[in-house]
Amino acid sequence: MQTILVIDDDAGIREVIGVMLEKEGFRAIFAADGKIGLQEAMTARPNLIVVDLRMPGLSGVDVCKTLRNAGVQTPLIVLSAIGDEIDKVLMLEIGADDYIVKPFGTRELLARIRAVLRRTTTEASHAITFSDVEVDLDRSLVHKHGDEVKLTKAEYKLLVFFVQNPDRALSRDVLLNSVWGYDAFPNTRTVDAHVVRLRQKLETESETPRHFVTMHGVGYRFIP
Repeated sequence: MQTILVIDDDAGIREVIGVMLEKEGFRAIFAADGKIGLQEAMTARPNLIVVDLRMPGLSGVDVCKTLRNAGVQTPLIVLSAIGDEIDKVLMLEIGADDYIVKPFGTRELLARIRAVLRRTTTEASHAITFSDVEVDLDRSLVHKHGDEVKLTKAEYKLLVFFVQNPDRALSRDVLLNSVWGYDAFPNTRTVDAHVVRLRQKLETESETPRHFVTMHGVGYRFIP
């Protein structure tokens, strides 16, 4: 049975989601604020987390960022009220996998939950391949032509972020915030330097990259 953690300060929302999840065969656990939710996420190790974007104290944004900065890759679906400024760029910055706007129908939320679980379960249990490169997410190993490629921790994290976000325009700021964190980078040249090294190690011809493509004036796009 898959476990889903619901973090929301609204008791009514928690109850509605909980009833729906249990009817569909999930195990639901709850947290009424971000601090408790963060503890539950670390200790209960749920299969997926549903978290409200705006909560007093530790917000949903803080919960998502803290989990991702700690290396926790549990899928995250964010609940946002109408009027909240949330889009795909913000989702990438905070490490969320999807979002749904309140008020929402339980069938829509259930469909989103199942879709994210299908996608992330597939990603977590299989290696991701492109060209002659294989990225083993379970063992944190990268091979090219069958030979292991040595990457630094930052290079590997950047590579994983790219392969988990294919065909998306990713700005340097989004890459910095998502891979290095808000306080850990000097400037956007950090991204450029690491992309160059990924090209040198993984592209067939690093001078004419096919996979780690520059989008002038924007940033980069990973093309599988």
